[in-house]
Amino acid sequence: MDKEVDTTARALLHKAAESNAFIREEVDAALGHMVRHCTPARCINAFLDGGLSHLSAAVRKCAAQHLADLLERVGVARLLSGGKDVTDRILPAVVKLALDSSPEPRSFGRRMLLFLSSHRDFDSLLEKNIPTKDLSAARKAVSGLKAKGQGQGLGLGETPQTPASLPGSGTARASTLQRKLPKQTIAPSPTTTTATPTNTATTTPREPNSKYSSKPQGPIMEDKAEYIRQLTALLESKDFRERIKGLDQLVADCQHNPSMVIRSLFPVFDLFRDRLLESNRKVNLYALEALQGMVRLLKDNLSGVLNHLVPAIVDNHLNSKNRAVYSAATGALCELVLNLDNSLLLEPFCFKARVLSGQAKVDLIEKVAELVMELYPRRPQLVEQKALPLLWGLLGPSSGSVHRATTSLCRALHHQMGPGLRQSAASQPPSVGRDLNQLLRTMS
Repeated sequence: MDKEVDTTARALLHKAAESNAFIREEVDAALGHMVRHCTPARCINAFLDGGLSHLSAAVRKCAAQHLADLLERVGVARLLSGGKDVTDRILPAVVKLALDSSPEPRSFGRRMLLFLSSHRDFDSLLEKNIPTKDLSAARKAVSGLKAKGQGQGLGLGETPQTPASLPGSGTARASTLQRKLPKQTIAPSPTTTTATPTNTATTTPREPNSKYSSKPQGPIMEDKAEYIRQLTALLESKDFRERIKGLDQLVADCQHNPSMVIRSLFPVFDLFRDRLLESNRKVNLYALEALQGMVRLLKDNLSGVLNHLVPAIVDNHLNSKNRAVYSAATGALCELVLNLDNSLLLEPFCFKARVLSGQAKVDLIEKVAELVMELYPRRPQLVEQKALPLLWGLLGPSSGSVHRATTSLCRALHHQMGPGLRQSAASQPPSVGRDLNQLLRTMS
């Protein structure tokens, strides 16, 4: 395959942005085999050419993850003291990744940069190969990583966490998912091999003052496919109590082994979304409450699944007559706003505010108004592109609660845009300008 590596890697990497989780999983597996079995120099050049400058953050992340695995296999001495065609290209590429605008590629880039910095001639190679405009930022990144001690005790190929986004990570490096044995018993851990059968439990019990256990549940398991298989067995069980156990397990893994959850993000959240949408209200409620803790732990790492996650939260639950379900759904939205980059939330919130009705529509319009106030000072074009079409569609006669929410959105946009709001309306049909002026008069 060596002579085909460049073409094959390029084709596979472009498929890493697919919305289909099964395709992404197979892409990941194929690239993993390529890294293990093809000539390293050819693979490195294939990743540098085929993925690291791609417009899609998902593609850059995929390329960076497999490049990190490859660098670890090759070793820093061969990378920076070997052939000129690799040495001259690898440092600029890694620095570019370390300064990437997206958190996941950037996190891989910084870990690779820290890995390469152990070379004795790293400083001189950095000065030789990195443009002056990026040199200071690269050195600052290395100094910061060394000061924080990142990379110690962690394989480079392991999925890194976005800085300051995964509190408590590092306490477990592999899956904590329990192995299912006959009669649903759990194998004792290596440290408790002398325990009697009566000591074997099915699940770690919850702590008295915590809804979710803060301890890893079951023995450690490193295999990603096995992790997904066993989590699937729990979350797709016919017994709703087993599905609830699966949700507990997922929360525990987000806390103790976030790297495994992040590496398995798409299949895991496909399973989780099904629990949000299923007909059993007990499981719905449990999933919504569990999601709040998961968001606090995973933060911006959830960006890739937001377009699937937000509809699963809002489509049914924000109009639910069950007050506990409604409260849990609004709580989940609040956690998303508090813990994720709000620019990721604006588009899905605006879209759902346009197409939904009832209380869900009101709540989402009000959330968009909050996002406008936070985002406009730093992302004015994004806000105008997404929020203004929502406002234009809401103007005119509406029910009392929708009208009040529309007024809140209009007030937020007018506060940020000033006269620019009327100027933007001038390019719309005359009815939009007329309705906007009328609404602004009632606000004053």
